[in-house]
Amino acid sequence: MRASCVSEESTLSRSRSRVAASRLDRLNAAPADAAEAALLACCGSRRWARLIAAHRPYPDLEALLAAGDEASYDLTPADLDEALADESVVGHELPPAESLGALAAHTALQAAHDAYERRFGHVFVICLDGLRPEERLDRLLTGIRDRLGNERERERDHTAEELRRIARGRLVRLTGNRSRSPEVPGFRIA
Repeated sequence: MRASCVSEESTLSRSRSRVAASRLDRLNAAPADAAEAALLACCGSRRWARLIAAHRPYPDLEALLAAGDEASYDLTPADLDEALADESVVGHELPPAESLGALAAHTALQAAHDAYERRFGHVFVICLDGLRPEERLDRLLTGIRDRLGNERERERDHTAEELRRIARGRLVRLTGNRSRSPEVPGFRIA
């Protein structure tokens, strides 16, 4: 019985690898404008998407992720503004407010988000990859509260890093490698 389970797991793993390779192959073979459009769903900076598309083909997911990281580190202030403006349309569901405590947490988070936007002039973004649904609200509250105290330049750097992490998770999902991707790519209160 054990050998059967190992064989099924191995078959499933090979199947996932083929799907990921297939989707990466499609990204590699896509016309530049189609590839850029797909990549814009990972990061809202047109320059970022053009850089990633221009360096195709990628032999594997690791090479694509490395290119995404490098392009993220090269974002200019204008590129970052463009990516943040795109994030403003991405609303991710909060865990339901099923209790009075959860409702209070939602209210506190909305107030903190409003304060964040007033202070820094852009949306609050945070990567929640790898967190269980019940951990997300606490992480959001802690993250926004901690970051509200940052100086503008430090927060700008922190925001760029969060966008890089979010884009990385989205690239994983774009190529279809579900085994490495979390359920929620990031957060922005709609």
